[in-house]
Amino acid sequence: MANPLSRILELARMGRNLYILAATLGALSLLSIGLSFTNIAQQPGSPGDASLWRTMGLGFFVVGLFVALAGVLSTLFEQAERRDEQSRRAKRRH
Repeated sequence: MANPLSRILELARMGRNLYILAATLGALSLLSIGLSFTNIAQQPGSPGDASLWRTMGLGFFVVGLFVALAGVLSTLFEQAERRDEQSRRAKRRH
């Protein structure tokens, strides 16, 4: 059986990685939306037009929100599991 501490650390790392991914997607969203308002999106030979940049920004933002929600839920379940383990250990002692 795996060490409970290593399992808790693994779950904590997963939640932290999800937060980092959500922040990266949020930054890409802001960058895409910012590019849609500059003249770069209107230049010939530019990758797509302004509406495409806005759509990509909105897509990154929505995916980032779902990833952040997954990170929050992961952290909450990890905390509940840790408290349950602590209560089981306290019951065994008494």
